Amino acid sequence: MKVLVIGSGGREHAIVWRMKQSTNVTELFCAPGNAGIAEIVECIPIKADDIYGLVQFAQTNAIDLTIVGSEAPLVMGIVDLFNERGLKIFGPSKAAAQVEGSKMFLKHFLKRNNIPTARYRTFNKTEFESAIHYIRMNPAPYVIKTDGLAAGKGVAICQTTDEAIEIVKEYFQDGTFGDAGNNIVIEEFMVGEEASVFAICDGENYVLLSSAQDHKQIQDGDKGKNTGGMGAYAPAPVVTDAILAHVEMEIIRPTLAGMRSEGYPYKGCLYVGLMITSEGPKVVEYNCRLGDPETQVLMPLIESDPYGLFHASATGTISSYSLRLKKESAVC
Repeated sequence: MKVLVIGSGGREHAIVWRMKQSTNVTELFCAPGNAGIAEIVECIPIKADDIYGLVQFAQTNAIDLTIVGSEAPLVMGIVDLFNERGLKIFGPSKAAAQVEGSKMFLKHFLKRNNIPTARYRTFNKTEFESAIHYIRMNPAPYVIKTDGLAAGKGVAICQTTDEAIEIVKEYFQDGTFGDAGNNIVIEEFMVGEEASVFAICDGENYVLLSSAQDHKQIQDGDKGKNTGGMGAYAPAPVVTDAILAHVEMEIIRPTLAGMRSEGYPYKGCLYVGLMITSEGPKVVEYNCRLGDPETQVLMPLIESDPYGLFHASATGTISSYSLRLKKESAVC
């Protein structure tokens, strides 16, 4: 089978590395890839957000399965485009990808479906004074998020009122994140330990990969601003069997049911970012793709055929796929 992986980071390198080991894969490409990926497969000079160039490449080269690593093309609607052309692709539709593409959409969805998450308010850039008033009327610390995509860097944890006000100024007045920061979510700060659970879905059913924990802050000792991720390990010890069962019943299943009922069944990877609080697990964020750097610790733990996993998600056949995970740990 011919496979195309879309993206250029460590996540895509890990996917390519694992797919290279599949006996079902005869040809493997990555677009645009990077220098490390180019050492093991052919890299195609098409940017990840050039969705029309990518669909043309897939059609011309009779690609059997495309795996989208990065979020931008998913939010742009690459899955819808490939499906229109009769091409198999791993990932959610444009409508379903809003769970990552819009923080406001996600928070409202979680509230509608009674899925546990932090209390919040949303604000538009025209509501600058209202946002400042809300901050002053509520105790620190605060979590402030851009509504749109910001390469994993659009979340600020503010320990003081002054710091939070400065962040709102950066987003609304300075335009640090452009249009992505025209709307923001201000959340209560949740106390607990973060971890992530990864559900590979086909619109109806799902299987769970290992849990993982990444560390985002740029300085040692969990200090400094958040990055897209400085490192990760899997599985996450904080995600016990009991917690995982709770996450499935109270978060994953209601999410998939809610998305089906609202008209956009979820396919691909649902990355469930969690805070394990004293009240139980709560949703921090959803991502519409595999994590980076988490994928670098998830792929080595998949013992069964990886091509079959991604193909089952894309074709709605997860129920007939037997996922086997190694009882080991991984770190990057």
